[in-house]
Amino acid sequence: MAKKALITGITGQDGSYLAELLLAQGYEVHGIIRRASTFNTGRLEDIYTDPHDSKARLRLHYGDLADASTLARLLAQIQPEEVYNLAAQSHVRVSFDTPEYTTDIVATGTVRLLEAIRQVGLQPRFYQASSSEMFGQVREVPQRETTPFHPRSPYACAKVFAYWATVNYRESYGLHASNGILFNHESPRRGETFVTRKITRAVAHIQAGLQDKLFLGNLDAKRDWGYAKEYVEAMWLMLQQEQPDDYVIATGETHSIHEFLDAAFGHAGLDWRRHVEIDPRYYRPAEVDELLGDASKAKRQLGWEPKTRFAELARLMVDADIALLKAYREGRVRVST
Repeated sequence: MAKKALITGITGQDGSYLAELLLAQGYEVHGIIRRASTFNTGRLEDIYTDPHDSKARLRLHYGDLADASTLARLLAQIQPEEVYNLAAQSHVRVSFDTPEYTTDIVATGTVRLLEAIRQVGLQPRFYQASSSEMFGQVREVPQRETTPFHPRSPYACAKVFAYWATVNYRESYGLHASNGILFNHESPRRGETFVTRKITRAVAHIQAGLQDKLFLGNLDAKRDWGYAKEYVEAMWLMLQQEQPDDYVIATGETHSIHEFLDAAFGHAGLDWRRHVEIDPRYYRPAEVDELLGDASKAKRQLGWEPKTRFAELARLMVDADIALLKAYREGRVRVST
């Protein structure tokens, strides 16, 4: 009988890649989605089947991390062996504008899910999506599992709470619960308001003559950027271990937004300096200057290491956005985002 996995945030970048991975591994995959007036399952179109098909291995359920009773009902109904908590208000800059909502979903929402698991009486293996943003004003370079946290945004503060809640349920109730401290991970499925996708989407539109300017904030911020499709493999590997633990997932390289602009615009034969302008609205009230991860523990214990490097990732995303825009203009897809 197929293993069952439940994914919150299944319609996002990571959730869609994880669903594909689990289906390839033979799982029956269940995802929680929020009710909306428009379809928000675009990233799942290639793998989603008839929701009324009782034999379908991907099934979507309406729910929300703000709704504890529905979480408990779904857990009791599905009885998953693995639970991946990827849902969040995940935009760091937006979290300064919506701190209460961000905290409710990211922090309290994680507790609601953990407590629903406990109250229903399940013992699934649990994955919590933690973030390199928790390190914030970093105490050491590179950052590893033992590096102290110093969060610099409401999002990061909420992620620290969720991290420790996961550890607490592991230590208090014996839950097989692991934190994946993922550094920035990108892909063609990244939301278009995130800086890397905002850049690669602009490259496609500028090259096509549909856009001239791109407005950004701090170009000096440095991040450890990897490929999301590879990072979900690490999530799955964590839940296959005999003992739960916490792992940094990163490439071990740091690059500035300047460098990403060089790589992305250069790949399309463009000079970003002719098109990029700074808009102070995109600056954070408290900036995180540089993040660099040490994933040696993941390599040692999980056998995981990144394959796609920075320049290749930028090229991959630019090519995907150019192809997507072309398909949209030819009427082969509905939207160009």
